[in-house]
Amino acid sequence: MPDTKLADGTAIHFDLLGTGPTVALISGGRREGAWLQPTAEKLAAAGYEVLLHDRRNCGTSDVVIERRFDAARELSEQEIWADDLNELLTQLGRRPAWVGGTSAGCRVSLLLAIRHPEAVGGLLLWRVTGGEYAAKSLGRSYYEQFTEVAERDGMAGVINTPFFAERIRQNPANRDRLLAMDPKEFIAIMLFWRTYFRGDVPVVGVTEEELRGIRVATLIISGDDDTHPKEAADWLQARMPEAEFLPPTWSKAESDYLLQDETRYGIATAEKLPPILLPFLNKHRV
Repeated sequence: MPDTKLADGTAIHFDLLGTGPTVALISGGRREGAWLQPTAEKLAAAGYEVLLHDRRNCGTSDVVIERRFDAARELSEQEIWADDLNELLTQLGRRPAWVGGTSAGCRVSLLLAIRHPEAVGGLLLWRVTGGEYAAKSLGRSYYEQFTEVAERDGMAGVINTPFFAERIRQNPANRDRLLAMDPKEFIAIMLFWRTYFRGDVPVVGVTEEELRGIRVATLIISGDDDTHPKEAADWLQARMPEAEFLPPTWSKAESDYLLQDETRYGIATAEKLPPILLPFLNKHRV
């Protein structure tokens, strides 16, 4: 992947596959953009240009854990990811683009449409996150586990966690950035970012009022597991009545099985997803 420097100096790694209308696909969790490359290759072969990128603090992009404000309000990491993608699309001259993803990618896509509607020509959303279980488990895996290490062992402990050790292996400059942080500031930022994951909302990170402002063609593919319950997708579709809604791609048992192996899950996504996405994209192709 090549990389680009954002306005704040953060290096974001990205790749463009194919030619045609641009579709920005965003991986779930903290996975690299390349996790969706088998899916992207099939969309590219069908006449679309696909943008994949590693979000900041993920993959080979820079780890930059710092506060950011918008109109005096501090932003969550998810909102920062959306702003970064808007800046990347702007730099590449690819706005508006189709934008979509699974789980975290779904959240970032919705936030991009809310925060930067001019950047989004359409939405492809699958495995919508919501509910108390998702808020608790994701809040811990994204943030709490690292604040506990920082409290006990400082930043020297943080860089030795499997997640951050891998970020350093892929991008050695991340080591110095992390070690230069005050552990108290690291903990404060991570705990604030954790507040994004609330268990008392049907869909993580969005409100009914925000959803009413989205006016682009949207495809919603339901999930069917504890983190991406069908109820979350149902609630989203009810607030976006013009969206096209499809049932879960996999049953809960199938999802649980696939998630045990990242490679297996990526291959299964490439088999199942393009035959669903392409008819919708082609129907709305100008």
